[in-house]
Amino acid sequence: MTIPTGAAPRGLTIAAPASGAGKTTLTLGLIRALVRAGLTVQPFKNGPDYIDPAFHAVAAGRQAFNLDSWAMGEAALSAVVGMAEGADLTIFEGSMWLYDATESPGLSGQGATSEIARRFGWPVVLVLDVAAQAQSAGAVARGFAQYPDAPPFAGVVLNNLGGARHEVMIRTEMARLGIPVLGALPRRSDLALPERHLGLVQAAEQADLHARLDRMAAFVADHADLNGLILAAKSGPPLGPGRWPDPPAGRIALARDAAFSFVYPHLIEAWRRAGAEILPFSPLSDEAPDATADLVWLPGGYPELHAGQIAAAETFLTGLRRHAQAKPVHGECGGYMVLGEALIDADGHSHQMAGLLGLVTSFERPQMVLGYRRAELLAPLPGHRIGAQLMGHEFHLSRVLRQTDPPLARLTDAEGNPVPETGSARGLVTGSFFHLISAA
Repeated sequence: MTIPTGAAPRGLTIAAPASGAGKTTLTLGLIRALVRAGLTVQPFKNGPDYIDPAFHAVAAGRQAFNLDSWAMGEAALSAVVGMAEGADLTIFEGSMWLYDATESPGLSGQGATSEIARRFGWPVVLVLDVAAQAQSAGAVARGFAQYPDAPPFAGVVLNNLGGARHEVMIRTEMARLGIPVLGALPRRSDLALPERHLGLVQAAEQADLHARLDRMAAFVADHADLNGLILAAKSGPPLGPGRWPDPPAGRIALARDAAFSFVYPHLIEAWRRAGAEILPFSPLSDEAPDATADLVWLPGGYPELHAGQIAAAETFLTGLRRHAQAKPVHGECGGYMVLGEALIDADGHSHQMAGLLGLVTSFERPQMVLGYRRAELLAPLPGHRIGAQLMGHEFHLSRVLRQTDPPLARLTDAEGNPVPETGSARGLVTGSFFHLISAA
């Protein structure tokens, strides 16, 4: 579905030289502070990340979206950025580090934060953890600002400052180098968000999240130059025509709760714009998918943390099995595991799942599997024909102990190397660890 788009919105890119520099804390605090100042803020997140955008959405009071130059073509990027219509400012949080990316290009780039910042003209605010350095922070900032093909550079925010003398030493060096300092954040340990495997504890699971975000906002407002940051925001060339991914048709029963939360907002937006009706239901509340749905979609999430509860959810499992007799069911990652015969948790306990696929997975000896994926479909997937080329990623800790069904797809990594995870297809039921982002 092609849509016209207009000018690129004004925005800023929040990036860092390394993980743990305070990028997410600054992003959330800045979004919330700008909203409290009366601005409408559109958040974006670089790359395949489900967790951070959920926090962005709570902070902004507005749906956040992912941007990914490896997995999205120019038309898809334009469509998603077009969702900033009506916002005063966009805040784009980078992933990992500013320039790090895959070795091989995807649809419109290699997945680097810098590519999106450069394409849409959003200047970089570089967050520097200066806890263990002083004037050398200037060398880091200058190197990032003058790197070949660098995006526009707004300035730096200093994080983990040890005191007034520490701040003066770094500010003096930044001034000598002509690098604006847009914030100076003292050390503050109480603002950290709780974490678990795969990232932060999900936004929906934190009852005190609004209070936490308000504390972050007050901290950023007290120690950053909000007016300077607003004035630093810029935009690049006009957006080209946008195109949303082709969706499955009809009524879509979508599992949504703490165990099934990893679905990209741009996909749901595409489904809705194509006229699909989204019918949310909660397996953890033992709800069956709507019997009138044309498709059941089980997203990824954390079924391993709720395996016993899912195994006991007879209304959900019975409804799912009944649906699969006549209409399609698809599971991504965690949803794929629930479609299998059994899920073995970290303690070695086996929990019976839906039994719609000949799959047994285990978390007893977890192994990290992470990376971009291209998928060539060997069986139809709702909304996509055999032979379709899809772009996505894989990120899980589970191991496959048994997989007896025909493969769903032929998968390769970002460099084109075959990967063993093929997914499964049996009748109207499909599943894979592959998370769909866009069609190639």
